[in-house]
Amino acid sequence: MSQNGTPELLKGTLDMMVLRILMAGSNHGYGIARRIRQISDDILQVEEGSLYPALHRLEKRGFLSATWKQSEFNRRAKYYRLTTKGRAQLKRETNRWEQLSDAIDKVMGAATRSAPALSAGVK
Repeated sequence: MSQNGTPELLKGTLDMMVLRILMAGSNHGYGIARRIRQISDDILQVEEGSLYPALHRLEKRGFLSATWKQSEFNRRAKYYRLTTKGRAQLKRETNRWEQLSDAIDKVMGAATRSAPALSAGVK
């Protein structure tokens, strides 16, 4: 948990979520952060200090391309778009995430089945 009580993201998770958000179409940084917050029911709040380095990193790796346009607020904003290379990376990251999530589910399920008193004894 962060100091403000929101969950901290696992390493690489932000990159994967940015790529996923951009599957729906191009967007600017603020729009990407807003969409992550909306979809997660305000649980995941991506800070600028994390988001913009991630966007630059993804662009440098060729997973995103960017162009400057007018935003819906009539301001100049850098819009990011998923590239073909980015789509392939998203597929790899999604597969890894599913494997990790399945493994954690197995451990948590096994731990619960083998130690039912643990959950009953927690106050």
